[in-house]
Amino acid sequence: MAPRSIRRAAVAGLAVAALFGSAACGSGFDDSGDEAQSSGPAKLEILIGSSGEAETKAVQEAAAKWAGASGNTATVTPAQDLTQQLGQALAGGNPPDVFYVDASRFADYASVGALEPYGDKISKPDDFYGSLRQTFTYDGTFYCVPKDFSTLALQINTDLWAKAGLTDADIPTTWDQLTATSRKLKAAGQVPLVVADTRDRIGAFMVQAGGWLTSEDGKQATGDTPENVQALGYVKTLLAEGLARYPKQLDAGWGGEAFGKGKAVMTIEGNWIKGALQNDFPNVKYKVVPLPAGPKGQGTLSFTNCWGIAAKSKHKEQAIRFVEAMTAGEQQMTFAKAFGVMPSRQSVRDQYTQQFPNDKPFIDGAEYAQGPVNAPKMDSVLKDLDTGLNTLATGDPKAILARFDQNAKAALGGS
Repeated sequence: MAPRSIRRAAVAGLAVAALFGSAACGSGFDDSGDEAQSSGPAKLEILIGSSGEAETKAVQEAAAKWAGASGNTATVTPAQDLTQQLGQALAGGNPPDVFYVDASRFADYASVGALEPYGDKISKPDDFYGSLRQTFTYDGTFYCVPKDFSTLALQINTDLWAKAGLTDADIPTTWDQLTATSRKLKAAGQVPLVVADTRDRIGAFMVQAGGWLTSEDGKQATGDTPENVQALGYVKTLLAEGLARYPKQLDAGWGGEAFGKGKAVMTIEGNWIKGALQNDFPNVKYKVVPLPAGPKGQGTLSFTNCWGIAAKSKHKEQAIRFVEAMTAGEQQMTFAKAFGVMPSRQSVRDQYTQQFPNDKPFIDGAEYAQGPVNAPKMDSVLKDLDTGLNTLATGDPKAILARFDQNAKAALGGS
């Protein structure tokens, strides 16, 4: 099974519907009636979507340290299903003070006033990578600061690479080189590349071609463009020629599993693959390199959460100070060492790469990364796009993208 970092939480339909419904009926989150701010010691409730015991322990320890120094208390609870629990809490009017917000759900919450827009109240907000700030900006307002992030890169099984007679000179840095190298691997009897059949992987090719699914402000559908058609067309040729395979074609649940089992020489995954391989396939030798550049240059995708603060919290100032402590450079490095995330502050980038030199291609990707679609009510539209990408090998790229645009315009028009 894929690690949490690359799995999308199941959509809690009733909770999300209630969230939008409560706002539409006049009981939205920007009502100020009974929300007098508490100025004394606060009892903060923090809800996180933890990747496992290591993350839970690290966040709880950091929260206890902050609470001890500030005179407040901070209770950290790992959610069983963050999307469902948070959606229900927000819709019910009694949300936690601070909580993880996945980038793919951010616009849903921001659009109904569920989030406190505190981003610029954190010290040195420009220290956060620009692509991450944009991910958590809605209608021109920087709402919440990114807690950490991941990007995609190319992983190469060095034993299988050498077995096929390839050297470092064959490491692809462009689409043309990726095709040429993949043909060499196929000729040697190997499956060259395994890549997931979703926008969260194939979307990187769109960025490399100069395209993306929506405009920068998230208000316009931009799927059916020559750049995106070119990107999907290229991936289709890889699939049709047998140079790339989807995980299910290799009896694997995700690219990292197929890669770990030696069923493909290369895969496109994020820095979460390091922990997964250590746990499940510790004997696999591999290296990480940047994704090959496309016609418009380098491109990758970023995945992130922000520290959301509830608009209904009675302890907003204390909550902001809590987030300040959680996103300090030293604390972010502590988290990086504890559970493998990359710091969202640029000021500790050199420190991170010195500590984790093999992860440099991942953190370098922040300079040319595209975040998730940043618009509300797009979940079903994006799921439908993934359904189209599932059949890309035999499908029509332009038709897939035109369908996305049609669906996206309907959703965006109603937002």
